[in-house]
Amino acid sequence: MTLRTPDLRMPLLALGAWIGGLAANLVAVPLVGVAGALGLVTVVLLRGWGLPIWRTAGALLLVIAAVACSGLVRQHQTGHNPVSDLASQRAAVTVVATVGSDPRVLSGRFGDQVMVRLDVHRVTGRGSTFELTTPVLLIGDLAWGEVPLGATVRASGRLSPSDGSDVAGMLGANGKPETLAPPDLWWRGADALRQSLRDSVASRPADQRALVPALVDGDDTNLDAALADDFRDTGLTHLLAVSGTNLTLVVGFLLVVARWSRVRGRWLYVVGGCGIAGFVLLARTEPSVLRAAVMGTVGLFAMGVNGRERGFRALGVAVVTLLLVQPALATSIGFALSVLATTGILVLAPGWRDDLSRWLPRWLAEAVAVPAAAQLACTPLVAAISGQVSIVAVAANLVVAPAVGPATVLGLVGGLLGLVWDPAGRLAGAAAGWCVAWIVEVAHRGASLPSAAIEWGTGAVSLAVLTVLCAAAALVAPHLLRRRTTGLGCALLMVVAVVVRPPTPGWPPDGWVLAMCDIGQGDALVLNAGPGTGIVVDAGPDPALVDRCLSRLDVERVPLVVLTHFHADHVDGLAGVLDGRSVGAIETTRLQDPPEGVDVVTEAARSAGVPISTAAFGGTRTIGDVTFQVLWPPADSPSVGPGDGSTANEASVVLLVEIRGMRLLLTGDVEPEGQAALAGMLPGLHVDVLKLPHHGSRYQDLDFLESLQAGLVLVSVGADNDYGHPSAEALEPLAATGATILRTDLDGDVVVARRGDSVVAVTSAGP
Repeated sequence: MTLRTPDLRMPLLALGAWIGGLAANLVAVPLVGVAGALGLVTVVLLRGWGLPIWRTAGALLLVIAAVACSGLVRQHQTGHNPVSDLASQRAAVTVVATVGSDPRVLSGRFGDQVMVRLDVHRVTGRGSTFELTTPVLLIGDLAWGEVPLGATVRASGRLSPSDGSDVAGMLGANGKPETLAPPDLWWRGADALRQSLRDSVASRPADQRALVPALVDGDDTNLDAALADDFRDTGLTHLLAVSGTNLTLVVGFLLVVARWSRVRGRWLYVVGGCGIAGFVLLARTEPSVLRAAVMGTVGLFAMGVNGRERGFRALGVAVVTLLLVQPALATSIGFALSVLATTGILVLAPGWRDDLSRWLPRWLAEAVAVPAAAQLACTPLVAAISGQVSIVAVAANLVVAPAVGPATVLGLVGGLLGLVWDPAGRLAGAAAGWCVAWIVEVAHRGASLPSAAIEWGTGAVSLAVLTVLCAAAALVAPHLLRRRTTGLGCALLMVVAVVVRPPTPGWPPDGWVLAMCDIGQGDALVLNAGPGTGIVVDAGPDPALVDRCLSRLDVERVPLVVLTHFHADHVDGLAGVLDGRSVGAIETTRLQDPPEGVDVVTEAARSAGVPISTAAFGGTRTIGDVTFQVLWPPADSPSVGPGDGSTANEASVVLLVEIRGMRLLLTGDVEPEGQAALAGMLPGLHVDVLKLPHHGSRYQDLDFLESLQAGLVLVSVGADNDYGHPSAEALEPLAATGATILRTDLDGDVVVARRGDSVVAVTSAGP
């Protein structure tokens, strides 16, 4: 039998389109011109030498040039128009525009705001009015969250320059929106279906209410952050966003119904086209949705006769077309993941399926091969983004696969039936919820496994090694999978790798006394009270992250948890501390505020059967190797607050800790006034280690903090947070005293240890 050489021309052109998009977005215009001229000279030389590849080289150069020119033209249109000019002048303007995206709530220090994309048609500013079409990002009060997609509105505010090249400016809106015209009929229909879908699962548990709409149309508005983290750790994140899988399931269902209704021939293409258009309207015309629609269409091609060749060719056409229309996709991580996953399914999955079919039922072989191929193709890029490699991802995708299709289809049916008869919609929604319950359970269970995900470096060498390993796995897999013994051996090896936690050499370091966990924007500290025993001070915002940190420290017993105050970034992860550990007691600040934080702590403690009490001011206690004293808040401080954030911060429990000859000051989020009061109460206090208050906020009593003469200052802070933490105004004066400053956003987990008479710090991010 003669093996047919695959046609790589369209994939090659797709690669060229990607190069053109990257050049337009990342390279200076003169360099793009020079590269184009050199390419043209090369094509001419190839033709002159009579080499047959000159046509392919010419087509490749043409595609690169077309995409690069498209990108440069779009950047010029967006960056050089009346709106961008007014934005550079920070002018006050009035715009008439169409709402181009669903609202997104932004949480900030001074309250919530709404961000929405507008397509501006008319702008008036600096005494002139211009008619044009250009996008801007509007940030306004919560009233903007009620404006429907597609509505025509008038807004006034001040323009400012945008950080990105895809919008002409940022508009800070004054007051509420003025709606001039409602959305068009198709947008109103899509909104009605989305609302009907939400109504069909309104009586289901919270996770199901959030996940069913996410599966059908990518609406993850009400998704819990902890559940999203579980999906990320188990490689199921693609289910929470609009992807080609969503479209394939929805349109595939419509095609099945059409065949049942005796629709044949070219009318099936009409049904498929209408289904794709309807899906785009339902999921919104965002670039990510359009990308998903195209990739889903490629998937439908691959499901037909001669699927691999047709799908591969269709993928090349899709990439070229998308980049010509939207060159900025060349720098989109989501676009790259979609292309890689689709490529993996087209290139690897058919062969793996055929190999597995030698000893497995074909349907099971396909169920294993498809997610495994997609995951392997995406692994290096996912590691570059997250710094993790999910070990449980293939198994989790395999286990949930039987529920994803029914949940998506039943959710859509629930929304459609709900438009006609609400009880029928709720019945289908309940069935979708039952399917989703299984997916949620798999995500929870998978994320809690010892090795659900392993840390992986994001440096060039680490990613190169991972890419080589993935390529080697792709080459070796057919030889292993076609035999029952080696195939089952691989499955067993995967199970062992997931269930058994691998040792972490050198972590925690010998003689460690304090660990500051990298849990994002929040605090989670651990004091070493003895072998396997730790006192936890604050629990961060995420149960999974604090649980993982404690597990890496081999902490199995927690005699005491101290929660400095009730803000979410200090208490929402408490369930992760309590899960699977022996916990003796929880102590909190006197001020029972904010109420939602108090409720989180109360419920978690009640479920675990752990008593709660108030940290006693002035009391000194010893637990294991740790001696500590509560310095703040005073015994006469209020227990009921006005509900503002500063008051809750000011009531933070402050601990002075002595352990193995070292003195540490753990400050929670105490405000400058409290710091000044402590300075008066404790004149001449010196410490070895200072946990900087409030994540390095600029609001500090620097005289007090500098007087402590701490040699090591720790800052627990999340990368790219919205608060501007940590502030140079707080860090620079302390650094000027000679203190070493370590921060979780840059250094990862930080562990303080004793080495003879010296205090040393070791970080998970390395030197």
